[in-house]
Amino acid sequence: GTKKKAACPGLGLFYTVLSAFLFSVASLFLKKIEDVHSVEVSAFRCVFQMAFVLPGLIYYKTGFLGPKGKRIFLFFRGFLGSSAMILLYYAFQVMPLADATVITFSSPVFTSLLAWIFLKEKYSVWDFVFTLFAITGVILIARPPFLFGSHVSGIEGSYTDHLKGTIAAVTSTVSAALTFVILRKMGKSVHYFLSIWYYAVIGLIGCVIALFVMNEWRLPYCGKDRVLLILIGLLGLGGQIFLTKALQIEKAGPVAIMKTMDVVFAFILQIIFLNHLPTWWTVGGALCVVASSSGTAIRKWRQNLKKSKQNEI
Repeated sequence: GTKKKAACPGLGLFYTVLSAFLFSVASLFLKKIEDVHSVEVSAFRCVFQMAFVLPGLIYYKTGFLGPKGKRIFLFFRGFLGSSAMILLYYAFQVMPLADATVITFSSPVFTSLLAWIFLKEKYSVWDFVFTLFAITGVILIARPPFLFGSHVSGIEGSYTDHLKGTIAAVTSTVSAALTFVILRKMGKSVHYFLSIWYYAVIGLIGCVIALFVMNEWRLPYCGKDRVLLILIGLLGLGGQIFLTKALQIEKAGPVAIMKTMDVVFAFILQIIFLNHLPTWWTVGGALCVVASSSGTAIRKWRQNLKKSKQNEI
């Protein structure tokens, strides 16, 4: 049958912008939390995910383990996805909000590279150029001393924390890219709710083990931190719901391009609420990364349009 068009033109793009705003506000609240480790914040996020997904699993009768041939993929999807979340939350806590957000936007570029390696998808000269742009953007944000000298300005705290945050953000981005590759490999054979279930369960188990090993598990002392934890869980869940709805009624290309509003919101919130002006290095890095991710999205979008036209013929 024919695919139903959105009842309201541009509704999918509006959902994407709303999703970007909710994710950005959740990141801002994470910066405002004072006495809670990023791993514990991730554990609370996983609990919210499980509470949301469990009724869906029961309603759609998908089971809790999934098809036998897909369980290994589901496990790695959960492990890599939750690892990406934990590392990103750590990066948000130790480096400027805009810097960490920009680095995560290199994910589509790494996805293309890893899909070429593992799924034998086409990797063109343009993909290589976009990869170089993304790497350049990350370098401009990290500003390693051997390239920029020993005095690095415009960072939060010490340069050691900034470097740790950059490494965590890059590792999170690569983990997220590997997650997308695994999801492509599974295709539509596994229900979306089951994929999130593995992500939440494995993430929660990993967070609890890590917290006990680091001896960091504790309830927040301040009532404000407890409220922020709940809000982070709700906002993250809302952002994911609206992004999913956007992809259901809009093509992936326009959604990926509109999702660059994450970067815009991160800059605005950082300036207004954290009183931290981004440096020109960060702006330059942001332009490189956004250009590379947008170029990758546009190219994939045109390829899909071309394939769909050929199939119609």
